[in-house]
Amino acid sequence: MTSLARSWLVNALTFARVPLIFLWLGFAVAQEYHPDGAVGVCLAVAACTMMFLSGLTDALDGAYARKWNVVSTLGKMADPLMDKVFYIVAFPAIAWQVMHQGESEAHGLMMMSFTILYMLRDTWVTFMRMVGTLYGADVAAAWLGKVRTALSFPGAGWVYLYCCAHRMAPDSWQRPWLVSCFAVEGLLIALTLWSMYTYTVAYVPYLRRAMTSDSKKGT
Repeated sequence: MTSLARSWLVNALTFARVPLIFLWLGFAVAQEYHPDGAVGVCLAVAACTMMFLSGLTDALDGAYARKWNVVSTLGKMADPLMDKVFYIVAFPAIAWQVMHQGESEAHGLMMMSFTILYMLRDTWVTFMRMVGTLYGADVAAAWLGKVRTALSFPGAGWVYLYCCAHRMAPDSWQRPWLVSCFAVEGLLIALTLWSMYTYTVAYVPYLRRAMTSDSKKGT
């Protein structure tokens, strides 16, 4: 396989995250309105499969890019963008499921806070990266951002699995499963805040340079 073909394949894996997560959304919404019987099970399996494949692309594209030595600036920029699409689609949809099922207000508020924080963090980091590119900064994801992203996919999958299947589970499973969802969401919130802080510290010098440059132009 040529280097160009490998590069195209890696980029295809990256961009595949979007149609897969939208397929998940369609199956997840359909399953929410048809939760029982064979149809409900099939829709849940299809939705879980789409979310799994969408998350898998995040692991495979970077791994193959490094293995085949086709890491590119496009890939560095596209990968976090595709992650943002995943978050924008998955987390509000899961928050809606929690509220639609009439679950506890605490879980609904947790998912709402979780979703808003994810969007704020990614918007802020995108802005900082844009400033950094003006001065030749390396915009590749930091290790903490990679950890957060890697855990976000199985985390979203676990909470979604709870939303689509907990009504069919024994009563004895309900509370422990819900507590585990709170634990996953709390961990991801903590990682998001930590990641926001580390990116801010890393890119503040570029932000200061931009502000200084603008000040000189105005004088």
